[in-house]
Amino acid sequence: MKKYKLLALAATLVLAGCATTMGPDGSQVRVDSAKPQEAAAPLPAVIPTGPLSAIESSELNSRKVASLEPPPDLWNRIRGGFKMTQLDNDLVRRHEQYYATRPDYMQRMTDRSRKYLFHIVEELERRNMPTELALLPFIESAFNPQAVSSARAAGMWQFMPATGKDYDLKQNVFRDDRRNVLASTRAALDYLQRLHGMFGDWHLALAAYNWGEGNVSRAIQRNQRAGRDAGYTDLNMPDETRNYVPKLQAVKNIVLNPEQFRAELPLIENHPYFQSVTLSRDMDVELAARLADVPVDDFKALNPQLNRPVILAAGTPQILLPWDNATVFKRNFEAYADGQYASWTAWSAPSTMSVGEAARRVGMNENELRAVNSIPPRMLIKSGSVLIVPRSAKSQTDVASHVAENGQLSLAPEAVTRRAVIRAGKRDSVASIARRYRLSASQVAEWNKVGASSTFRAGQSVVLYLPVRAKRSVMRASAKSRGPVRASRAPAIKKRSRR
Repeated sequence: MKKYKLLALAATLVLAGCATTMGPDGSQVRVDSAKPQEAAAPLPAVIPTGPLSAIESSELNSRKVASLEPPPDLWNRIRGGFKMTQLDNDLVRRHEQYYATRPDYMQRMTDRSRKYLFHIVEELERRNMPTELALLPFIESAFNPQAVSSARAAGMWQFMPATGKDYDLKQNVFRDDRRNVLASTRAALDYLQRLHGMFGDWHLALAAYNWGEGNVSRAIQRNQRAGRDAGYTDLNMPDETRNYVPKLQAVKNIVLNPEQFRAELPLIENHPYFQSVTLSRDMDVELAARLADVPVDDFKALNPQLNRPVILAAGTPQILLPWDNATVFKRNFEAYADGQYASWTAWSAPSTMSVGEAARRVGMNENELRAVNSIPPRMLIKSGSVLIVPRSAKSQTDVASHVAENGQLSLAPEAVTRRAVIRAGKRDSVASIARRYRLSASQVAEWNKVGASSTFRAGQSVVLYLPVRAKRSVMRASAKSRGPVRASRAPAIKKRSRR
């Protein structure tokens, strides 16, 4: 009973606005809660990482409270990160009209973008960059990672070969990272950040991305020397660059308000489309797609950097797969027991040779060797070139990293030759004639159906196939061999023959 009376007393004191605390001698001390008093010890604070900036009192009412719910779709997330200055002129309206009257084209572009947009937006937000830049591949390539321009710019972000190398985008016989979704996005955003740092304005940075930083810098300097403004719309630029930012602004306006333009944007979930999977073995592209249970075309759309039908683990250690299929791939890879993973390997040409000779050495049909290595007609394979060739069924050796990272295919035009017949001199041999005409001894022997160490009788006819540019030197070289030349006789030389 005494216990209940004490509880009732305590409740009465609280309701009366009073509280009790223990004094230093252990006795209870009455405290008026209306008077200032020390607060109870706070809970341990959660300290955020990174530098903090103070919020001014004038900003308190203007700051938005972050939503606890993520945007329902990716388009809303993109709209929420728009930061660039609006551009409003006739060029913008012209391009709005262009896109709005081509719904099929817009549909193809936006459908294609769903594989890549989430990753790009994530990277832009991580760098605190405007999310308008996620729409730039609409202008550059219509979100086609296989796009190649007439100027040899390639990939979703349209990197030129030299600029790609400047931003560490590997370009070799096995892969072209200008098409790599992760690598090219990283390089493009690095480049755009650098350009923004140079010019301090996103419109000028975009002009430099399209036209080149040197050209934009010189255009700015010309205006400044003439006492004119030097903003994006003030510069004298090529038509392509003058229309570049208005195109981006037009797409931005359509994304911002699709109803106004009667446009339909497909739902793109605010969720990663793909994830990376590590490869531990060389693997055929078709096998990788099969283990992931995705169509080959879908696999190539996420891994467009691959130039050949095989993925080399030492050069491309990671592949991208649709989010749910990554788990399928890992499970199927662990269970795979049907034989080798790769039916192709790399082979280095020991000397400059024809495609037919290379095909003979590696045991392939010439047309197949041309097709798998993209070798055009009438080209020679230069010494040291790396080609994709069939891999032995018993071989378990994967391609070494130095080959996978640096392999190049170098080609040279086949020389146009003409058949010539000379007279051998005393003590002439296959080797001496080959040296005189700067030919291969094996070729001279093959043309004359003799051994490479054979000698010729004085006056014997020797067949040669000489480059066209060497036609005038035939007489001089033959004079040294002390035998008359029959190259001038029409029946002896067949025009336009190639060897």
